[in-house]
Parts: sequence; structure tokens; C-alpha cells
Amino acid sequence: MQIDGEKFDFIKVRGEELYKSFEPIKCPYFNELVHFNAQGLDHLNYKRTDRERHEQDRYMRFKLLHLAPVILKLTRTLQGFSSRNGFERVRRNGLNKSIAVERRYYEFIAIIDLVRVRIIVKQIDNGPLMFWSIIPFWNRVGENRRMNFGDPEED
Repeated sequence: MQIDGEKFDFIKVRGEELYKSFEPIKCPYFNELVHFNAQGLDHLNYKRTDRERHEQDRYMRFKLLHLAPVILKLTRTLQGFSSRNGFERVRRNGLNKSIAVERRYYEFIAIIDLVRVRIIVKQIDNGPLMFWSIIPFWNRVGENRRMNFGDPEED
């Protein structure tokens, strides 16, 4: 699928503006607030700090972004969980440092407006919950659709 540059730019700008307008949402599953911070927005554009996502990937995520708060407000059931140790960049005493932390990823799957998506919520150690990603749940391999199971850290 080839995406027109103007169309991509429009969806990306609109998606980033929408993301920045999101307030923290109280999620019934956690009974806590899920925050929409800069890390989540960066993750929509980059797989890792040094690797930008493909235009097609970013286009789909920004196009579906309006569903994230809706799903987080409604969800009461966890569909997936992953916990792993790794390094996170943190700012301490005016310096950026990488420190070893436990990262937890919570996965919620929903069908809203006939669109099936996965929402990933990330928590570092016992810190606040943050929106991490929205992922179209199905992808195509040739003419076949297959479930998209991947690494929540990069998805």
C-alpha cells in the first residue's frame, strides 16, 4: 500500500495534535490513570530511538489513534501481559542516564467501529501507567490475514 505524501503528512500532523490533546484516562482494569506522555508519542513514530517506523506503519497508527482513549475508558479485561528487565533513559540531576528497570506491558484488544486493534500500556517499575502503542490487530501476508503478535517493546 503506497500512501500519498500529502495524505500522510495530514494524518500525522492531525494525529500528533490529537495525541497532545489527550488527558489522562481512568482505566477500569487498573482503576488508575493512564497517561499520554511524550514517550508514547515518540513510540508511534519510532521503533527504537534510532529507528523510524515506516510511513505506512505510522499512517495506520495515527489514523486509529482516536480509538485509544475510547478503549482505555471501557476495558475491564486484560488480554496479554509481558514483563522484562531492560534499560530506560531517565533524567536525573540534569543528566540523561540509562538505568536497569523492570518494564511491564499490558495488552488490551478491542473491536470498535468494526476495527480490531491492540492497545499497549507500559509501566516502568512502579511508576505511572502510560499509553505505549496502538496496533492494527490484523496484517496481510499476500492475500491471507494473520494475527499480529510481536514484541510489545517495539510494536
